[in-house]
Formats: sequence, C-alpha cells, structure tokens
Amino acid sequence: MKRTYQPNNRKKAKKHGFFARKETKILKARRKKGRKVLSK
Repeated sequence: MKRTYQPNNRKKAKKHGFFARKETKILKARRKKGRKVLSK
C-alpha cells in the first residue's frame, strides 16, 4: 500500500515557492513594509 503523502519538490515549489509568490500582491506588500525575509 502506498503512503498518502508523496512529496514532490518541484510541484511544491511551483505552488508555494518564491516565484509563485512573486506573481501576487503579497510579496509587494511585504517589500513595502520592509520585511527582512520576504518568503521562505
């Protein structure tokens, strides 16, 4: 039987990574606020 969670780094990065966040307003807002770390 296969386990339920089978991590795929590429898929994860494409959904939640830096470049995915760059497309949204969230990063822009964080930059404006002067965050030290923009995203993990």
